[in-house]
Order: sequence, then C-alpha cells, then structure tokens
Amino acid sequence: MTITLGRRAPEASVLYDAPGPRARLRYRIYSVIVIAAAAAAVWVVYHGLANKGQFTAAKWKPFTESQIWTTYLLPGLRGTLEAAALSIVLALVLGMIFGILRLSDHRVIRWVAGAIVEISRAIPVLILMIFLFNLFGTQNVFPSDQLALGAVVVALTIYNGSVIAEIVRSGIRAIPKGQTEAAIALGMRKTQVMVTILLPQAITAMLPALVSQMVVALKDSALGYQITYLEIVRRGTQLGAAEQNPIPALIVVAIIMIVINYTLTVIATRVEKWLRTRKRGSRAVLSAGVATAPPGMDVVLGGQTAAPK
Repeated sequence: MTITLGRRAPEASVLYDAPGPRARLRYRIYSVIVIAAAAAAVWVVYHGLANKGQFTAAKWKPFTESQIWTTYLLPGLRGTLEAAALSIVLALVLGMIFGILRLSDHRVIRWVAGAIVEISRAIPVLILMIFLFNLFGTQNVFPSDQLALGAVVVALTIYNGSVIAEIVRSGIRAIPKGQTEAAIALGMRKTQVMVTILLPQAITAMLPALVSQMVVALKDSALGYQITYLEIVRRGTQLGAAEQNPIPALIVVAIIMIVINYTLTVIATRVEKWLRTRKRGSRAVLSAGVATAPPGMDVVLGGQTAAPK
C-alpha cells in the first residue's frame, strides 16, 4: 500500500446532487433573467437621475478639488475608521469573554452571561446610541467633543460583542469533545485546554463570521449620524448640501465604504488561508525530509518513494 502526501483527490459535494444537463440549462436561463432584470433596474435608476441632472460635469467637479476631500470626506472617513476600529477591538475582547463565560461549568455564571448577551442583542443599535448619548451627556462621562464618539463606540461594542459571544460559543462547541477529554486526561487544566487547544481551532473556523461582524460594525458606525457624530455619511450629506450635489456625494461615500469593506474581506480571507495552511503543515511532521510508515506501507514524497522502516 502507498501513501501519497501533498495530493488531494477531488471531493464530490455531499450537500446536493450534481445538476444534470436540463438543470444546468434552467440555471443558465434563470441567471440570464436575473442579470437582465438587474440591468434594467440599474438603467431605470440611472435614467431617472440623469433626467434630474445628477450626472452633469458640474455635479462631479467638486470631487476633483483637494479642498473638498480635506474638508469633508477625509475627516469623515477618519471618524468612521476611528469608531469602527475602537468598537471592533473592544467587541472582540468582550465577545471572547462572554462567549467563554457562556460555556462555564457554573450554572449561575452561564445564566448571567446568557441574559446579558441576549438583552444586548435584542436592543437596536440606534436606540442604544441615542440612550447612551443622553446618558453620557447628563453624567459627564466624556468631554463634550468626545461625547458622540463615546456613545457610538460603546453602543457598537455592546451589540457586536454580544453577537461575537454567540459566534465564539458556537465555534468552541463545534470542536469535537474528544479533544477536550484527551487534554484533560493528559493532566491539562480547563483554562489550558481553552487557551491552547480549543480557541486556536475555533478562531480559524470562526474567522469568516467574525469578519462579517466587523463589516457590520463598520457600516453601523454610520448610525452615529443621528447623534451628531461626524462620520463619512454625515460629511457626505453636508457636502451634498453645500455643493447642491447630494446624489453624487452619497455615491462617492458608498464607493469608499465598498472599497474599505472589500479590503477588510480580502485581508481576512488571506489570514484564514494562512492559518489553515499552517495548521495542515503542523500535522505532517517529517524527519529530515523522510516520512516513516507502518510496516507494509510506502510513503511517496515528491514522486520519490521512501522505504518503510
């Protein structure tokens, strides 16, 4: 018998049967219909805006001036990134803590952590921002120039932290129990098992969901518009009012947000691929480039067969 390392056979999907010729034809027809409908909708919107003069050169000329960017868009972008970065980091910390607490062996801790998470998830972010803005204003928790930022960051941290807590809890529970039992049998404490065994594996599996929640936090920072926080959407509307080009201003803001979200997704995808590659590499421990095999089995490395030992 021969073992080949570094090669994987194609895997068939177990979720659904491969479509036949007729099904593939139907899918192509459906795709053409959807694309045509989307193109028609885009054309209707474009035609309507063009009739209102929203695509004339005069409407877009302000975006070629550096003063417009330094006065409106770049400060707004800085406000958005500042609120999003702070809330994402704090939400990750809060989510990790409460996600682990929800797995505690103590029933009271599980119940208290679960109640906090469920209540935090149920409150709309905008209502939470408005409530915290007024609360911080009456209690003088933050300086007046940082009041809106504090309310936005705390609200996003509470909401996204509660969602991340559920992601962490689900990711850890998805790991086979045999690994925990084996680690405990080796004499490891529960804290060691969580930190060294469970969390590293869970983070790799949770990364796509965590990135999605980061994108949500980035987009929800625009809700700070309602409590006078100067982020990119508010700056965009101010620019549109000043230059009488609200639609082009919001289109530019939307393009900026799409670029940021896409960049975040690309970075997270590469990190996830690196983590998975490193994990696969750590599983194959070779000594001096030669792998050992049980009696009666050969190992093929790069086309060369290593004799069994």
